[in-house]
Amino acid sequence: REDMDANNNTPVQTKDLDLDSYISNYTGHTKIRRLHFIAEKVKELEVEALSRLIDELKKTQNTSLYKDVVDKLAGRGGPAHALDQQWIDQTDKRAAQKAERLEQELNEFRNKYITESIRIGHKEVGDFYYDRGDLISAQKSYVRGRDYCSAKHLPEMCLDVVKVSLELGNYSNVLSYVAKAETPDLTDKVTIAKLNVCSGLAHLENKKYKLAAKKFLETTFDLNDNFRDVISSQDIAIYGGLCALESFDRQEIKEKVLNNSTFKNFLEMAPEVRELINDFYNSRYASCLAHLEKLKADLTLDLYLHSHIQSLYDKIRSKALVQYFSPFTSVDMHTMAEAFNTSVLQLEKELARLIMENQIHARIDSHNKRLYARQTDQRNSTFEKSLKLGEDYDRNTKAILHHLNLIKNDFIIKNPKSIHDEKRSMMF
Repeated sequence: REDMDANNNTPVQTKDLDLDSYISNYTGHTKIRRLHFIAEKVKELEVEALSRLIDELKKTQNTSLYKDVVDKLAGRGGPAHALDQQWIDQTDKRAAQKAERLEQELNEFRNKYITESIRIGHKEVGDFYYDRGDLISAQKSYVRGRDYCSAKHLPEMCLDVVKVSLELGNYSNVLSYVAKAETPDLTDKVTIAKLNVCSGLAHLENKKYKLAAKKFLETTFDLNDNFRDVISSQDIAIYGGLCALESFDRQEIKEKVLNNSTFKNFLEMAPEVRELINDFYNSRYASCLAHLEKLKADLTLDLYLHSHIQSLYDKIRSKALVQYFSPFTSVDMHTMAEAFNTSVLQLEKELARLIMENQIHARIDSHNKRLYARQTDQRNSTFEKSLKLGEDYDRNTKAILHHLNLIKNDFIIKNPKSIHDEKRSMMF
């Protein structure tokens, strides 16, 4: 079974996707968002994903999205997932009563100017709108509570704003409030880990893969399963591992990924990623690329990673090709093609592109199917260096002579202090 990737028109294989197992890694809003995303992306999973989405929405107060999803399912989910008008009416009625009560309580707190109660009131109003699916109103309520936050409660408020901003796709706001939350007073390891993850997601979306990798790698395992309403432990391993492979050099991969005792805990949750990183570092490129290909279908259905998969995969493959050739002066392209599990013709096209982009300094012998490193002309290089040294010497000599002529003709502007000292010395 397959469907078409909306971004690159590549078929997405779905036959091995276990929706139950996959979606069980998440809770709350991210579970809802991921089910919605899969339903839109894969036609053959649409009915199952929408049916599960309806079940999840009935645990919230988001009646608006519930009605939209039921309309989209159009009776294909059976009577159990038909429109429940009674639930909608009861939920809307309870929500209206709760909204009125929360506003009354907040006004009372404002009149009495009870700072801590005002802060809690704004948070409760924000939580209410968040559960209703009104993200803009939720964000406004969370932000209004900032003026009443002590240093102790500021990170909690910022994290609420960050979570809403992630859903709204406002990644500049994510980074802004992460920075506000990261104060010297912040010591809670779980909160720090959550902020690192959110920062990593923002950098990922902005295609700053090295910054994203650093943030995911800095995330401690104190997070564990405490942020499943945004991300799972497996996701941290996948996002951090792929971003590191794309942007880190060989030494950084060893020191910051493979020898990172904290990140190893996350990699244990995603053994496929752990193996492909080891394969890449140990130059087992065919195995590394095979692992990547195996993961590709599922990753194309990932909420945050799907639009970056092709770019990351292409860059990782290019890095592997460059790394493979770097120790040699010449390589048989048949041997290289076998190492990368590709055809010689396809390999030649890839190498030509890398040569044009100056990523590989080499030339292709298309007739004999060999790749030769470009040899530096040592004689010409030495001559050019000598010529540059001569030009530098000539320029410096002229500058010194010019300076001496200025001094000789008294064209030097003296420091007022030195002039004053000179006059005093003449008086005595």
